[in-house]
Amino acid sequence: MHIAEGYLPPVQAAAWFAASAPFVVHGSRALVRQVRQDPESKLLLGAAGAFTFALSALKIPSVTGSSSHPTGTGLGTVLFRPPVMSVLGGLVLLFQAVLLAHGGLSTLGANVFSMAVVGPWVAYGVYVLTRRLGGGLDVAVFLAAALGGLATYCVTSVQLAWAFPDPASGFPGAVAKFAGIFAVTQIPLAISEGLLSVLVVRLLTRVSGDELRRLGVLREPQEVAA
Repeated sequence: MHIAEGYLPPVQAAAWFAASAPFVVHGSRALVRQVRQDPESKLLLGAAGAFTFALSALKIPSVTGSSSHPTGTGLGTVLFRPPVMSVLGGLVLLFQAVLLAHGGLSTLGANVFSMAVVGPWVAYGVYVLTRRLGGGLDVAVFLAAALGGLATYCVTSVQLAWAFPDPASGFPGAVAKFAGIFAVTQIPLAISEGLLSVLVVRLLTRVSGDELRRLGVLREPQEVAA
C-alpha cells in the first residue's frame, strides 16, 4: 500500500497532504486529550503504534510503485478511535519512510490518507455498526480490522489510478486493474490481520481488562472476548 517516493505527480502529492492534514491536526488534539484524561493509557497507545508499525512493515511485492501488507490500524482504532489512529499511523508511516525506505516523504500525505485516515474510519464504522447490531466483540474486531485494511487498498488503487490512468479505459479501468492486482494478496492478508487482531484483544481482556473498560471496548464488567 505504501506508495514509493517520487511516484506521484507533485500536484497530486500536495493535494493528498492537504487532504490528510486536517485529520492529523484533529487527531493530535485527541491524542493529547487522551493522555491527559487517562495517563495510564500511554502503554497501550505505544503498543497500538508498535502493532501498526510491525504489521505494515511486512511488505509483499505488488503493483509497481507500491506493495501489499497488513495495515495494523484496526486494533488501534477499536481501542482509541480514528482521530488518535491518524496520528499513530502517520508517525508509523513517517518512521518507515525515513528508516526503512518503505513509502516516501513526497508520498507521505497520500499514504497517511489511505492507511491512517480512511482505513481507521471505515474500521470504526464497521466496528460500531456490528456492536449496535448485537455482534460480539470478536466479530466486531475481526470485521473492523479486515475491512479497514481492504478500504485502505481501495483508496490506494484510486490514488494510483488518478496518477496513472489506463490509456484505453481511463481512470475507471485503472482503478479496476490496480484493485484486482491488490486483491490477490490483500484479501488473505486482511483475513489474517482480522484474526490476529482478535487474538490480541482476547489477550488484552485478560491482562488489561480494566483499561479496556475505561476505553469502552468492554461494555460490561463481565464482558470478555469469546
